[in-house]
Amino acid sequence: MTANTVARAQRQKCKEDDLYAECPKAIKLDRLNKPIIDSEGHTTELGELIADDNAVDVSARLEARLILQSYPHKFIRIAYKNYAGYPLTISERTHLYRQRNKALKSSPKRLVLV
Repeated sequence: MTANTVARAQRQKCKEDDLYAECPKAIKLDRLNKPIIDSEGHTTELGELIADDNAVDVSARLEARLILQSYPHKFIRIAYKNYAGYPLTISERTHLYRQRNKALKSSPKRLVLV
């Protein structure tokens, strides 16, 4: 018997015997209103524990703002222009190169944004 034949037979057995929950590849579903007990003993619905993708990460935003404020304004404009795909002039490329080298010498972690 081939592996495909064995798998087909196993799926057929799961469908016939109503043992779908015990099948190895069965997808187990939970309802969002299922009560969950948290570490403090409070009961909460499962749906309330799911993170909101539209929520603003305030700490990350403040950290990014502080990092951007530490760079010269001209450098930020040039870096954005480079990121957006606009062509840089020769003087802008030179300035960008110098600022990158300056930042690299002071702290390698600061180059994450550029």
